[in-house]
Amino acid sequence: MLDENELGAYIDQHFTSTLFRMETLDLYDVSSNGDDFRRYLDGEPGPDMSRKGKWLDHIRNEVVRGLHTYRVHVVHGPLTDYLRYEFEWDYVHNAAAGEHIRILDLTEQSSPEGLVADDFWLIGEDHAVVMHYDDEGRFQHGRIVPEGQLVEYRQARDAAWSAAVPFTDYWREHPQYWRDSPAI
Repeated sequence: MLDENELGAYIDQHFTSTLFRMETLDLYDVSSNGDDFRRYLDGEPGPDMSRKGKWLDHIRNEVVRGLHTYRVHVVHGPLTDYLRYEFEWDYVHNAAAGEHIRILDLTEQSSPEGLVADDFWLIGEDHAVVMHYDDEGRFQHGRIVPEGQLVEYRQARDAAWSAAVPFTDYWREHPQYWRDSPAI
């Protein structure tokens, strides 16, 4: 089992080319968001760029070094307030910085064969971590996937990526979720 610090170290150790993140929850209660979710709900004009800007620089620096992060978020519309916040204040900026993001909305299409219900990271082709959260979206621990099960997570990544739509297209086609006009 990996705690938050051990998870970060594990990813850093093995991230040499590609990193894939599968997200399945409607809410994540993570400290890295600072108070941006509350600010979003309160109608503030945008994320705290003194915090967010550092993360965007991190993404840009990874891209310059040849490291690429891919993300699929599996959702069931209509989007929750948290997902609207995440899309409008995180994904818009992360995609512009170089993260490859897609959305798989299972109210608009069937679940692809091979999709798993787990939140997980796939680091390159040879390392995976299943993420465990409580009912409030708080990270509990990560579990390293045994080598014999890696093929299931590679197949899930490929199925999700193929079936999902690019985030910028999804966001543009769903103005009913916008709080502000999109920056894409």
